[in-house]
Amino acid sequence: MVCKVGKDLFGDNYIENFKSSGVSTEFVGQTDRAATGTASIIVNKEGENAIVIVAGANLLLGREELSAAGPAMTGGRVLACQLEISPSVSLQALRTAHRKGVKTIFNPAPAIPDLDPDFYPNSDVFCCNETEAQLLTGLTVASLEDAGRAGLTLLQRGCGAVIVTLGPQGCVVMTPQEPSPRHVPTSAVSAVDTTGAGDSFIGALAFYMAHYPTVPLEEMARRANLVAAVSVQSTGTQTSYPFRKDLPAELF
Repeated sequence: MVCKVGKDLFGDNYIENFKSSGVSTEFVGQTDRAATGTASIIVNKEGENAIVIVAGANLLLGREELSAAGPAMTGGRVLACQLEISPSVSLQALRTAHRKGVKTIFNPAPAIPDLDPDFYPNSDVFCCNETEAQLLTGLTVASLEDAGRAGLTLLQRGCGAVIVTLGPQGCVVMTPQEPSPRHVPTSAVSAVDTTGAGDSFIGALAFYMAHYPTVPLEEMARRANLVAAVSVQSTGTQTSYPFRKDLPAELF
């Protein structure tokens, strides 16, 4: 994990949580110049959420910290980035990893309309939800067909592959070799809290890319769908993510 938190209770708790979850904190910095990033989350009776993010110390992660973490990033199998830190820092990380042959996943969340075009060719997998796809392409995304059109637009910008996630409808997958959108459905479940479902999908996808690199991307997406479907059946964000022991053996 490469990030920055505040010198406060939230920051201390984050670091302890990383350690207890087996996540290296070597490149987790603390600062007294800003509070730890937080999010206010509202969940309705259908399990859908609305989130307000206060980035705080996230935005103080800079190029110096990224350079220090460079050997760790380029020595890994997969790098996942998003936009809760400065976009320029995320892009630098993607460029560094991509140049060294590390597989990259980019999740443009929270989405910004003026995304630097260099994000696309540096993303082996560009993974966004329907709202993010709509903002980035200017196309309406209200159906599987719409998602396919938006995904193809993103693919044409130079991505190695595009996945557009669609909540209970699963996702669509596109690659330059197979540009026709392929719908990957998910299990029908009763959602309690969808907060973090996208992050659950991204985390599972990164796991499969790192540990099962010969599995087709479409199959990785199918498995990631199922992991995310498990997460929405529990409340909370990180607390809803399943451990490997809680998942069917067929996913491995």
